[in-house]
Amino acid sequence: MAAKKIATKKIAVVGGGPGGLYFAALMKQLDPAHDVTIWERDAPDVTFGFGVVFSDETLGGIENADPEFADTMARRFARWTDIDIHYRGESHTVGGQGFAAMSRKELLGLLQQRCRDLGVVVHYSTPAPDAELLRRSHDLVVGADGVNSLVRQSFEDVFRPTLDRRHNKYMWLGTDLVFEAFQFFIKDTPWGTMQVHGYPYSDSGSTFIVEMHEDVWRRAGFDTGEQFPPGVSDERAVERIRELFAEELAGHQVFANNSKWLSFTTVRNDRWHHGNLVLVGDAAHTAHFSIGSGTKLAMEDSLALAACLHEHRDVEAALTAYEAERRPVVESTQRAAQASLEWFENIGMYAEQEPTRFCFNLLTRSRRITYDNLRTRDSEFADRVDAAFAASQGLQSTAPAMFQPFRLGQLELKNRVIVSPMDMYSAVDGVPGDFHLVHLGSKALGGAGLVMTEMVCISPEGRITPGCTGLWSDEQRDSWERIVSFVHERSTARIGLQLGHSGRKGSTRLMWEGMDEPLPDGNWETVGPSPLPYGPASPVPRSVDRDDMDRITAEFVAAARRGAEAGFDLLELHCAHGYLLSSFLSPIANQRTDIYGGSLENRLRYPLEVFDAVRGAWPAERPMIVRISATDWAPDGNTEHDAVEIARAFVAHGANAIDVSTGQVTADERPAYGRSYQTPFADRIRHEVTGAAVIAVGAIASYDDVNSILLAGRADLCAIGRTHLYDPHWTLHAAAEQEYRGAEWPVQFQAGSRKPPTARTDAIRPRLSLLRADAPDRDVHLRWTPHREPVALS
Repeated sequence: MAAKKIATKKIAVVGGGPGGLYFAALMKQLDPAHDVTIWERDAPDVTFGFGVVFSDETLGGIENADPEFADTMARRFARWTDIDIHYRGESHTVGGQGFAAMSRKELLGLLQQRCRDLGVVVHYSTPAPDAELLRRSHDLVVGADGVNSLVRQSFEDVFRPTLDRRHNKYMWLGTDLVFEAFQFFIKDTPWGTMQVHGYPYSDSGSTFIVEMHEDVWRRAGFDTGEQFPPGVSDERAVERIRELFAEELAGHQVFANNSKWLSFTTVRNDRWHHGNLVLVGDAAHTAHFSIGSGTKLAMEDSLALAACLHEHRDVEAALTAYEAERRPVVESTQRAAQASLEWFENIGMYAEQEPTRFCFNLLTRSRRITYDNLRTRDSEFADRVDAAFAASQGLQSTAPAMFQPFRLGQLELKNRVIVSPMDMYSAVDGVPGDFHLVHLGSKALGGAGLVMTEMVCISPEGRITPGCTGLWSDEQRDSWERIVSFVHERSTARIGLQLGHSGRKGSTRLMWEGMDEPLPDGNWETVGPSPLPYGPASPVPRSVDRDDMDRITAEFVAAARRGAEAGFDLLELHCAHGYLLSSFLSPIANQRTDIYGGSLENRLRYPLEVFDAVRGAWPAERPMIVRISATDWAPDGNTEHDAVEIARAFVAHGANAIDVSTGQVTADERPAYGRSYQTPFADRIRHEVTGAAVIAVGAIASYDDVNSILLAGRADLCAIGRTHLYDPHWTLHAAAEQEYRGAEWPVQFQAGSRKPPTARTDAIRPRLSLLRADAPDRDVHLRWTPHREPVALS
């Protein structure tokens, strides 16, 4: 198909790194008449770092856009398929990964030559003119000037950047030791854990990145207070690193290249373009080096931007299309990078983890790589992970992790899947009816080990909506007993009761009529620790006094007793999501000046009083657990550090498990949604608080997620909500998908217990194709294995 004619443009590129050079070359290929000029403040031979890593997806895009340049790159590649992890005196190799890397200096030289060949004008050692002047004199201005972008700073009020400086220190070094695989060296030192990320980039050298938490860095004496000018390495620190990692370097040299201690900064922008000006690469976004290369992202940006300009004659339309296309991809990458960098910031938490589980934990840290990914690529390693998990639990079974039994206090659960509490807003006067029988009964028949009720309210005034269930009357108790009896008689599941009081979030409409919106009539008074509304439209709650607190505690106790009479196997006290007990815990909702406000110890006081009273009324042989919001997702709110102390306090008072959710404490929250996004909070509590099980919840959508969380030791159980609404028999179907025959199907359903045949097709559409040519394979191959579909290191 003939290429579409595009308007010739005068283009200014600020920044002569790989992103800016690659974009300029692509635009000149699309139309040699384009007038493309690059301004680069450094000399052409100045580059920092050593190797850059590419995924096969990125390389495929480059090959489609410019097969000649792709072939030139391929001649320099080092490729490998393994990851080696060195931890506590053991080395573990995981195969089938698939990576490619090359020297950053060589890549820059190739791009510079490509631009010269195509007629791109490059001004080296020359600061760019003012960005506003460039906008007026050019059709398009591309800000490719890195993490400290002057272009971005010139229009800061438009782009609205956020710069998140992280807690680890790292130094980018090189070595003449050619690794045969990606290397993780996890080193226990007298000052704390240090780690090395190492990978080959040619047949003569490897990248050697040393990283550690800032506290470890200070204790180790690296904080000398010295400032080094550009281009000058911290040679004293480099020499110390040579000594510390002499064993890992095995007599080889380590080299510096403007190497000094850095703190990674995550860059985000509300917008990436303004008029005819656009940001690419680190100027627009950054992602931690532990999941890949910023160079890779910058070149992908350039490829997408060139394609959008090729497809749209109007610059504004092209830039809008570029941002719409790239932003979801980048944000997904940044979420994975955030999980990865936080894992490395907290690596000390895992110092005592069994080596095989530690390796699995490291490999799955970003939640992009999962157990199934690793089993596909290296089944032997997956078998070792299964065996290590079973050994840690004292089990002989090789069942999938999610189907291993678990003891919660004295309660035996057949597996580790929980149907999470989900409000149905379908009761009449607090009485659960046939809907609740079918809803909870179907989930119990569906194979989960534990089925939880929605939040059952302790009083009419403690309801969220008029449709909430309750346990303030014997009629409600008897109706709940009917449901509990069905679960016990017709399934092997256990059923748990969640008790709560709505607090300042009460007296609202049914969810589908307007969640958190006040009732138009028939309202009741709401209460809270302080007279602070939940959101702009919420009523101002009355601040509870001592008499209110005593009355509410008694209502909790009465409801717990009715729950025990109804036969529930477990009780969960709801101290999350901004309801009454949660709002006592949060400094956003609790601004009291008495002994129930102020410090965390004081904010815990009333929730612990309620817990103790309910624990005293609940049968001793039945477990009691607590759901908390591990972070408020808002400034001045509770953080994960507070969550650890909150969990520790409830465990000290006898909680058998902590159910770790987040947020919903204020309408102003800013959650960081994503795959299993709440799991890191459960992980932290599990590793820092002893004496109780930990339940993970939140966007856990697949059995692979569940198995990965359990095998890595991030939680003991997983609570899954919306997925069970989509498929009430999700757990049984997960057994069939994994060809696990040990799940207990109801006899009536056993004819459907085998996995039906499925077909899968994959389609890939090249993003931008200018020319086609077959490039010969002249890579440097290291530890070659037969090709398997690669996965990005994350």
